[in-house]
Amino acid sequence: MAGGVKKPINVFRLGQLGEPKGVFNWRLWFSVLSFGLLGAARGIDEGLISGAFKSKHFQNLIHYDSYSKAEQTNIKANVSSMVLMGSVAGSLFAFFVCDRIGRLWATRQLCVWWIVGMAIVLGNNGNLGAVYAGRFIAGFGIGQTPVVGPVYLAEIAPASIRGLCTCVFTGMVYLGINLAYWSNYGAERGLGSNVAARWMIPTSLHIMFATLIFTLSWFQYESPRYLVKKDRIEDATRVMSKIRRLPEDHPYVVNEISAIKFAHDTEVAATKDMTIWGMIKQTLSNKQNLFRLYLTTSVQFLSQWSGAGSITIYAVDLFEILGVTGGETSLLVTAVFGLVKLFAAILCALFLVDVIGRKRSLLLGITLQTISMIYVAAFLTSQPKLGIDKSYHLPANKKGVSMGAIAMIYVSGFGWALGWNSMQYLLTSELFPLNIRAVATSWAMALHFLNQYANARAVPNLLEPLNRGGITPAGTFWSFACITIIGGAWVWFFVPETAGRSLEDMGKLFELPWYKIGRYGNAFAEEQDEVERQAEDEKADKALHLEHATSNTTATLPALGKRDNVQSV
Repeated sequence: MAGGVKKPINVFRLGQLGEPKGVFNWRLWFSVLSFGLLGAARGIDEGLISGAFKSKHFQNLIHYDSYSKAEQTNIKANVSSMVLMGSVAGSLFAFFVCDRIGRLWATRQLCVWWIVGMAIVLGNNGNLGAVYAGRFIAGFGIGQTPVVGPVYLAEIAPASIRGLCTCVFTGMVYLGINLAYWSNYGAERGLGSNVAARWMIPTSLHIMFATLIFTLSWFQYESPRYLVKKDRIEDATRVMSKIRRLPEDHPYVVNEISAIKFAHDTEVAATKDMTIWGMIKQTLSNKQNLFRLYLTTSVQFLSQWSGAGSITIYAVDLFEILGVTGGETSLLVTAVFGLVKLFAAILCALFLVDVIGRKRSLLLGITLQTISMIYVAAFLTSQPKLGIDKSYHLPANKKGVSMGAIAMIYVSGFGWALGWNSMQYLLTSELFPLNIRAVATSWAMALHFLNQYANARAVPNLLEPLNRGGITPAGTFWSFACITIIGGAWVWFFVPETAGRSLEDMGKLFELPWYKIGRYGNAFAEEQDEVERQAEDEKADKALHLEHATSNTTATLPALGKRDNVQSV
């Protein structure tokens, strides 16, 4: 079955690629929701931790005021980024559990790590080391979510809405961010800053979501593609039948399982008797897989160092630098920022990734990010004392420009949700063949968290003035702008369009020389699809002609026999 798509997909008119009506059913959407919720893990932590540092109780608990300004900067950076450090290890570990115990049990065990880690943080008695350890352990579980979630979603989704289903994971990131931002704001406003509940109630969101996801996992089915990989074809067929809500012998189910099995058998034959190191060697020696690896690796570097991830984590502090005064006000402005990003994620999932395609959506998001970063950098350059001199107050005639900079932070979040943040998960889950999908996704997510950790750890220091080893707020945003521009050029030149193509059919995009894939890979793949369609049509015509000829011959023979009998009489 050809994978190319000749016209945009309207997600509100399902079945445009010939899927039977029953395919888009409550069971599919329930599975998408259950595994999409894994995305909230990252969002909750990114939205919570900066707000927790606004709590006087939390600061007193870890004796924050007893440290020097430089030490406070490092402590804040370390506490904020410790989950990301644990996530590096977790994302690498996810490869082994995904392929050894399956997507379902991988989900359950990561929830346990997540709960235990946050329980240590909530139960600490003022020991900063316990905060570090608990957040690292929680990060070990959270780091597995971008491997398990998008892989499962991509593997159960019909090709025409795979972008929508995978982007549910991204949308849940922003749901988590919003819940975190608004819980921080509500706790600050309703409880005050000096009580334990101010930071403990928002932090408990971690345990609530981990428990919910753990519970929902018992109502889900294992990925049919994982079952095929384990040579459990009957189980895979049964599960696919349940997810698609079609009989096991329905042509759609039979064709889907056959395509998965054929692709898997081909890959197994090519990697027979290989160890994990042999598989890595095969990946690195195969030109197509090597280019896929290059794409996913570059995506993680360029997306994370564009700065949008660290803006989410340190939004409260950055809004204060831009002129938002008052702890409660800055938390409110930050919470609205979360709503903007959630809206953008929903827009991207419903109208862009499967409608205008992955690449155009990514370029649109990068363009918005670039404009906003340049504006904010230029504003901070014109007001060099902002974020440097605590006694400096923005002149009244600059308030309008300051509001513009705040609006541009919103625009950057909107662009990030449309572009890099959606694509860094979606492309990674789509590009690789089944036999190396888990290991490749683990590698990509390890890089994701390593770069996010490095960026989140560096930003508090980068915002410092030159005499304290930083590059100032203006220099920080200029660096973000430059990397975003480089990322846009890279996407235009190297990234192919994957929308509407089945996972087993991605190889056609990479048959051209590497320097042509980004610009011509999709057109070439569609030409190959057309050739295959024409060959299938010719084969069908020949079969029909042969059947027609055979039918005429069979009808003629009795008549001839009857005439011979009459003559003999």
